Amino acid sequence: MEAIPDQKHYNLTHYQQRFNWDCGISCIIMILSTSQREVLLHDFDKICAEEGFGSSTWTIDLCFLLKRFQVRHEYYTKTLGIDPSYSEHSYYTKIINKDEKRVTRKFQEARLHGVRVEQRTIEMEELLQHLGKRGPVILLTNASLLTCEICKKNVLEKFGYAGHYIVLCGYDLKSQLIFYHNPEVQDEHVCRCTAAAMDISRKAYGTDEDVILIYRN
Repeated sequence: MEAIPDQKHYNLTHYQQRFNWDCGISCIIMILSTSQREVLLHDFDKICAEEGFGSSTWTIDLCFLLKRFQVRHEYYTKTLGIDPSYSEHSYYTKIINKDEKRVTRKFQEARLHGVRVEQRTIEMEELLQHLGKRGPVILLTNASLLTCEICKKNVLEKFGYAGHYIVLCGYDLKSQLIFYHNPEVQDEHVCRCTAAAMDISRKAYGTDEDVILIYRN
């Protein structure tokens, strides 16, 4: 592994999600340039309709949206498509019936559209390598297990599985802290937790350990 700086931080403009389903799009809004952000917000409903996801997004939807705005990225996941066992999970039951055809088609057509998807998991050391050298990271987490040392009292209490996207924006190797933007949080402070705590949330059942590595030009 290459040596990385002891500390790294990307200055992202925080954006709070407006609905209970748009955390993933909100993470993308934080990644985009100012002009791209304005386009997405101005044409929000139109773009959501064109992308076909309505009011529920899967990670593959986010990748197609990043591709639309020409943001270089790579997507890593344990499952290419939808894990059949999720159909028995209360969180996924309704959305799988609605989304399965679209999600399956997008996975099948990803390469055709220049969207890079690879079936494998990413360990924390690799995430730190990417953060240190290349750019931010969008992660799917279980919000019920996501802890922030700063705002834990402000974040809504949840139980069971609650899929939620966040953006990793930096780290401090000496303190073993990971810094991230949580679109659920109202104010613009950067959240933080230990690398070990982040791993618990992002590796939970239901996340498929979905990771989108963003490459800054």
